[in-house]
Amino acid sequence: MILEKKLIEKIIKEASKSGADFVEVFAENTTNKVISMMDSKVNSIEESHVRGVGLRVALGTNFVYGYSNNIDEDSLLSLADKLSASFNDTPKDIAPLKPLKVGDKHKCKIYPKDVKTEDKIKILEKSDKIVRAYAKEIIQARIVILETNQLVEIANSEGTYVQDERNHLRFTTIAIASNGTTIENGHASVGKNMGYEMFDSICDVEALSTEAAKQAIVNLNAKPCPSGEMPVIIGKGFGGVLFHEAVGHSLEATSVAKNLSVFCGKLNTKVANSCVSAFDDGTIENDWGSATFDDEGNPQQRRQLIKDGVLVSYMIDKLNGKKMGANSTGSGRRESYKYAPTSRMSNTFIANGTSTLEEMLVGIERGLYCKSLGGGSVDPFTGDFNFAVSEAYLIKDGKICEPVRGASLVGKGIETLSNIVMVGSDLESSPGMCGSLSGSIPANCGQPTIKVSKMVVGGTEA
Repeated sequence: MILEKKLIEKIIKEASKSGADFVEVFAENTTNKVISMMDSKVNSIEESHVRGVGLRVALGTNFVYGYSNNIDEDSLLSLADKLSASFNDTPKDIAPLKPLKVGDKHKCKIYPKDVKTEDKIKILEKSDKIVRAYAKEIIQARIVILETNQLVEIANSEGTYVQDERNHLRFTTIAIASNGTTIENGHASVGKNMGYEMFDSICDVEALSTEAAKQAIVNLNAKPCPSGEMPVIIGKGFGGVLFHEAVGHSLEATSVAKNLSVFCGKLNTKVANSCVSAFDDGTIENDWGSATFDDEGNPQQRRQLIKDGVLVSYMIDKLNGKKMGANSTGSGRRESYKYAPTSRMSNTFIANGTSTLEEMLVGIERGLYCKSLGGGSVDPFTGDFNFAVSEAYLIKDGKICEPVRGASLVGKGIETLSNIVMVGSDLESSPGMCGSLSGSIPANCGQPTIKVSKMVVGGTEA
């Protein structure tokens, strides 16, 4: 327990005294630990502790937000008093807090604190050896284990009162290769909302490390990528970052409620090829973006965004929902108590289709196979995006040929959706950190292999 129930009730009452119609208390106690290896030795073990309370006070769709890392009664009541002064209206009724609901999903079996540091280092050492043994061109390996234990308590003036524990564990391997004139890297990562049981059943350290090393060597030997408009096949897993960035952000109420999204006014209309269905699902057991409750205290949900090419839902938080005249979809998320929540993605993916890679290759005389994507950027208002490609191969006469480097994908999200003509059945997902108005949060990206009939490819070929 971070705050006593009686104190939470006092805070809500104090913040409501000047006529606010909604008050929310978000208390947090979080421990972060990062263990990093470079030069075949542990070069950093960093640990941080975050504890504090955020307070949101609203009237209609207007709100003020404040926070404090002093969680004694006097400090929090003083914060509530200051925020309440932002409004001057008739006092509203306050619902009594319901009995505490404790999150019971996404349980952790082996807590990081119960695993010896030397055993964690052995995992790093194993990955380091595998990467360095892959090829003589590998000159460096960086391996990182990230552990986060977050306990939150959320209560509001409508009676919501919940507690949730999230345990995020992520393992990342980065391999760096050089031929004396060029340096390239490869990257592989696994992340879940669980404990060290991840290494027993989900995270294959050998396979992951080999994949990172292989990608580095492939890129080292690759030729510069040509540019132009061409068919593009995008691989499974983190290829889903393109949908996440180019489409997902534009479906968040953060943009939609302000009429700043290319998808405004398109609910229940066709926005994609009929082979495309997509979800944002915060309920997937122990997944990277999952939780029992969102950061407004609502049960997480499985949200279908696109069904057979038709836009059927946005991702909506409470206050943006008021602006839209819509209910929350359990999409309110935030990095910490220092941020007010807003609508955010959780585990976002294009659903499985029925096509095979062999079928996708048929008829492509000149195209690009993007096995893995890197980072990118998007403008939610226009849908314009630009993505780097981590690993790519030319397609010639229906066959995947030589690797190329320096490729990028440029386009508009809504146009790309319409140009997805085939969807595979090999759905995978990969973890990432997503940044927006409410900070940086764990968010999963996923998709099967997909074929886009035409995209603009940026390249480095002279």
